[in-house]
Amino acid sequence: MTSPITTDSLFLLAGPCVIESREHTLHMAREIKAITEKLGVPYVFKASYDKANRSSISSYRGPGLKEGLDILSEVKETLLLPVVTDIHSAEEATEAGKVVDIIQIPAFLCRQTDILVAAGETGKTINVKKGQFMAPADMKNVVDKIRSTGNNDIWLTERGTTFGYNNLVVDYRSIPLMQGLGCPVVFDATHSVQLPGGLGNASGGDRQYISPLSKAAVAAGTDGLFMEVHDNPEKALCDGNNSLSLSELEGLLSSLLALRAAL
Repeated sequence: MTSPITTDSLFLLAGPCVIESREHTLHMAREIKAITEKLGVPYVFKASYDKANRSSISSYRGPGLKEGLDILSEVKETLLLPVVTDIHSAEEATEAGKVVDIIQIPAFLCRQTDILVAAGETGKTINVKKGQFMAPADMKNVVDKIRSTGNNDIWLTERGTTFGYNNLVVDYRSIPLMQGLGCPVVFDATHSVQLPGGLGNASGGDRQYISPLSKAAVAAGTDGLFMEVHDNPEKALCDGNNSLSLSELEGLLSSLLALRAAL
């Protein structure tokens, strides 16, 4: 069991929040790949086939498991990119594990033993998002559940902590604390600026803070970055308010690489 990319240098998981269409998914993967190749950043394409935790029953969730995995498979085969996607059940872990390189456990599900064990049993890299309600040290129990399967290829992602209603803050101590569990740590720069449920029937967000929070994470020693990136955030079908515009990605990554080199 080995990581699909090198984690020795700053790496990136990025793409639209949800699969909006086959054409849009391939377009985004192609554009982000060009930027990361130019900058020498190890890259994993990210998109979800189903956003099962949307605020409203009427919110767009994605194309579903079968079609979504088919689209992600096409990204892998045509663009030669590793891919990551969320799962929401033990059964989905088995199916997703046949296609994706990295299985991601959503923050709300990070304590679910059956899901963690099923994901671990696939032998794939497992990226677990720390719940907004979890202390960094408590992620040891999460890691132990996955390691019980013999799978030690585990990443942990910091994505902010609940701070009152409809708001998140980032405690950057979580990066070295979770690295102390023997796992690479990823900083989720876009969900950390989310305002959960802040719009009533949807989550809000404040994307102007993606850049300073990312820089702080790099300064704190994060191993990788997670970003939801969209070519037109204002019209994104999910998480547009906290998505980074594709046009801003190259400039931000360049700044982050320079900061890491200075450190």
